[in-house]
Amino acid sequence: MTGLVDRTISALRTEHDVLAHLARGLADDRLAAPSGAAEWTVAQVYSHLGSGAEIGRAPIASAAGETVAAEDNQAIWARWDASAPRAQVEGFLEHNARWLDTVEALTPEQRSSMTVDLGFLPEPVPLVTALGMRLNEVANHSWDVRVAFDPDAGVDADSAAVLLDLLAGPIGFLLGFVAKPAELASPVSLATAGAALVIDDSVTVVDHLEAPSATLDGPPEALVRLVSGRLRTPYDKGITVEGNVTLDDLRRVFAGF
Repeated sequence: MTGLVDRTISALRTEHDVLAHLARGLADDRLAAPSGAAEWTVAQVYSHLGSGAEIGRAPIASAAGETVAAEDNQAIWARWDASAPRAQVEGFLEHNARWLDTVEALTPEQRSSMTVDLGFLPEPVPLVTALGMRLNEVANHSWDVRVAFDPDAGVDADSAAVLLDLLAGPIGFLLGFVAKPAELASPVSLATAGAALVIDDSVTVVDHLEAPSATLDGPPEALVRLVSGRLRTPYDKGITVEGNVTLDDLRRVFAGF
């Protein structure tokens, strides 16, 4: 599992570098552009990721032995929401870099054995789960930012590969929160280029299928965007589905976040 932890941290560093490079080239008016996230501007996506980094660093740092001063989440969100767009972006750069510095400094032993109390789950989770949940947020919201300026953008290929492994394992439980399998009239087993999806009473990501009932033709990142509700028009060019389900059917299962 340590290998998956290392890959997740590496993917998160790459996502940060891409978002930081993009942010430094954006004029203030472009920060107000609509993002790929419904009802959020580009600056508001940066703010969401920045506040998430500020809140999410504390439990990891605490698990690593650092004394962390607690602040109410509502107060943190209110502070970020009240900030000007440029300050929201600069805040992301600061707090996400600090979050990354914290996880990159973890020792191999900590990476393999640490558990993290995120505060909103029934019990502490392995580090890989906490990191995987963060990558799920960052990779998809990074797409929200980039697609505002490039309609052909996809989720980063390396991040997508790591996320599919995570969804097939330590963060697979998230599909229970975001998916609505009852939207389909019958079970579906969907083969894709990167992994496979089984939809019956629940939704599961698996490595492969022997006899899929349908096939999604597109890059591996398309499956990541599908389950996060981002494989929608006009961002689905060249992606097709054949078999006992349609792309519109699948979109009803995954409304997104």
